[in-house]
Amino acid sequence: MPPVRIPGGDPDEGRQVDVVSIPADHADFVYLSLQRFGVRPADLEDLLQEVFIVVHRRLGTFDGSSKMRTWLFGICMRVAAGHRRRAFHRYEQQASRSSDEQDAIGPLQSAAADTASPEEAAMAAQQRARLLAILDAMDLEPRGLFVMFELDEVPCEEIAELLGVPIGTVYSRLHAARKAFQAATQRVLARESSRSAAAATRARRGGAR
Repeated sequence: MPPVRIPGGDPDEGRQVDVVSIPADHADFVYLSLQRFGVRPADLEDLLQEVFIVVHRRLGTFDGSSKMRTWLFGICMRVAAGHRRRAFHRYEQQASRSSDEQDAIGPLQSAAADTASPEEAAMAAQQRARLLAILDAMDLEPRGLFVMFELDEVPCEEIAELLGVPIGTVYSRLHAARKAFQAATQRVLARESSRSAAAATRARRGGAR
């Protein structure tokens, strides 16, 4: 694959990039983007490689009309979406949630303090699990934007530059992402309430025997 020259307006302006330099320069960004789209730690390395396989195949189609990171961000979202659609991912997610939960939430700034009591630690773990469930219930595009702004605290100006859109568009998408988060929160809380009620019913029936 021949190198591609980056046009004006990109931080890499004037450079020639190829399938070797792109992973070297942007691996950290791709890794973080995949995290924002909900890829679990156990799957990150595989998905990172999958993104760069797509880059290798499609670099010739990159025409410089967007920034390199904008292009990569779109690839990350599509790769994460494909991963989410795979039936086996749902099984792996349930099986690995208990061991991966802290690592998955770490980038979301929700690690509990080392000095927390067992009760506080248990409460924090429950809150982390709920947050993951809420984010998992969101579509990938609003999820990625919500995580960037609300949890990773990326400024709107930087998000607009990354996505290659006016800042007003970021504001409107962020508003929609917040509504999506609220709706997902209501669904998750309703599901938790239903499960608690079912468990209480089973307990009562068991005690009556």
